Amino acid sequence: MSKVVIIGGSGHVGTYLVPRLVDAGHQVVNVTRGRHKPYRPHRAWDRVETVLIDRDAAEHEGTFGSTVAGLGGDIVIDMISFVLPRTQHLVEALRGRVQHFLHCGTIWVYGHNAAVPATEDQPLNPFGEYGIQKAAMETWLLDQASRTGFPATLFRPGHIVGPGWDPLNPAGHFNSEVFSRIARGEELTLPNFGLETVHHVHADDIAGLIMAIIANRSASVGETFNAVSPQAVNLRGYAEAMYRWFGHEPKLRYLPFDEWRTHQVPEEAEATWEHIVRSPSHSMEKAKRLLGFTPRYSSLEAVQEAVTWLIANGRVQGPQD
Repeated sequence: MSKVVIIGGSGHVGTYLVPRLVDAGHQVVNVTRGRHKPYRPHRAWDRVETVLIDRDAAEHEGTFGSTVAGLGGDIVIDMISFVLPRTQHLVEALRGRVQHFLHCGTIWVYGHNAAVPATEDQPLNPFGEYGIQKAAMETWLLDQASRTGFPATLFRPGHIVGPGWDPLNPAGHFNSEVFSRIARGEELTLPNFGLETVHHVHADDIAGLIMAIIANRSASVGETFNAVSPQAVNLRGYAEAMYRWFGHEPKLRYLPFDEWRTHQVPEEAEATWEHIVRSPSHSMEKAKRLLGFTPRYSSLEAVQEAVTWLIANGRVQGPQD
């Protein structure tokens, strides 16, 4: 088995990925700032080596790449690079010293989709700093894989969902009060006609995809894979399903977005705009074809598991509360 170094392994995906890797027999090193604990306990964490590094400070000093390379990982998984120079710095330190490098991207590299469900070979139309930077990293890494043989594989998560944090809700933002209103059977107003889409993915399904990428190195090096549930949902269908899950008939109304946003907290209206202007909807066919991987959770199943946790922890409250 391999030595796997995960940069940012204590977060959403790492919570599920690290136990999978340990149970598969890999030696795991978690590079972290130490600010977060995994979202759920697991015996596997007792067998993980934790290396505390402040990435920002180490990169400023020019030592981050060499420090990670010095850990001797056969496989390095970078979950938390958001600008191209960070990735370039790390890759140069790892070049010739690593068998497989996995980079966590995002479906926001697509920007707006010309056709749906969007496949990995469609042109990228990123906008906004986050999407543009992530697309630049993808382009550079794939070029390095093609021209120099650097063993990079990229994966693009959708809206990550799991117990322990607020999922993207049917209004297109992250305020869990939306689920409480639905739980009480109250009316919910959606922007436009509620037909824009969002595309969730359970954190454990991303972990499963990463395991499939590692197990199929020859098929995955130099490739990019979407990491989403089998189908996107539109806001209306998502809201209707959640009303019925709580035992209510849907109670929805609609307003044009510019009017709708005047009734929202500005930050939440901005988050909704960021999601619906992209309206992600992506295909998982490539992962199935090349890696034999199919996600286990639908969007709604992933969200409902997360909301069940929110209810149990008092963060979503129905009429009985």
